[in-house]
Amino acid sequence: MKTSVQAGVAGLLACGTLLTVVLVARDGDDDGSHTGVAYSAPTKGPYVAIGDSYTAGPGITDPTGSPAGCDRSTGNYPALVAAELGLKGGDFRDVSCSGATTADLTAAQKTNDGTNSPQLTALSSTTRLVTIGIGGNDVGFSSMIKRCVGMGALYQLTGRGKYFTEDAPCEREYVNGDSDKVKQKIGTAGDRLTRVLTEVKRRAPEARVYVVSYPAILPSDSADCGRDMSLAPGDVSFLREKEQQLNIMLRQRASEAGVGYVDTYTPSADHNACAAKDTRWIEPLVPENPAAPVHPNARGERGMADAVLRTVKSAL
Repeated sequence: MKTSVQAGVAGLLACGTLLTVVLVARDGDDDGSHTGVAYSAPTKGPYVAIGDSYTAGPGITDPTGSPAGCDRSTGNYPALVAAELGLKGGDFRDVSCSGATTADLTAAQKTNDGTNSPQLTALSSTTRLVTIGIGGNDVGFSSMIKRCVGMGALYQLTGRGKYFTEDAPCEREYVNGDSDKVKQKIGTAGDRLTRVLTEVKRRAPEARVYVVSYPAILPSDSADCGRDMSLAPGDVSFLREKEQQLNIMLRQRASEAGVGYVDTYTPSADHNACAAKDTRWIEPLVPENPAAPVHPNARGERGMADAVLRTVKSAL
């Protein structure tokens, strides 16, 4: 998803030999921040990471790669997956970019500091792993959060329901009876993703392809999030539901296309933006750990990497 809120390798074939991935558990990770996934890995790839800012990891480290405006972090989940698999140099390409939509996978994307080439041009017949984290910006999730935060601030100022019975003022901006603007956008994003996955398979026919979901941004208990996210309680539920619907779409479209799906939502449920500073995967509006607002921090990207690696192993 956009930084503007402040604004797989399973079954890799190398030289015709099936490469084995081994899961090794480590001790000492009792806070859920790192599951301790480690792999004996091939030295050959290539692995191509495609996606938006939840893939790029803005704000975690100084930007790396070109263009600088994509805000890719050396601590994002693609980099961590590649490191665990021993993929270096030309065997790993991260072309993710903050603000990317599905359209930016097949067309150049202008950023505030340079232009990112169409992301799918990084694929070739030699590619053996592809991860794709996309869709949030097609739905306008970042702008929706900003809108809901503004209305939540007004809700707080007017007595937190003391003068108005409405506890989801933002939801009514998007849902009116049978008309649900967000649901419609999710459906449109799904159609675009289906076309993207068809093109990915055409360009990289030998690759294992995985659609990576979005981690939990908001908690199941709406009352736990007002101070950190400035949202009315009903809008916490509304936004959480819409993120879950987005992830359901991603899962369904991946299944229909015959590619893998990585669930990052389930393992992150207790590590949302309103969890404690030392356990959260997603930073709130005012980050306390290095990250862009309402984006994964280093712990979150590590958790997403572990989810990718676990999914890769389970597919063997």
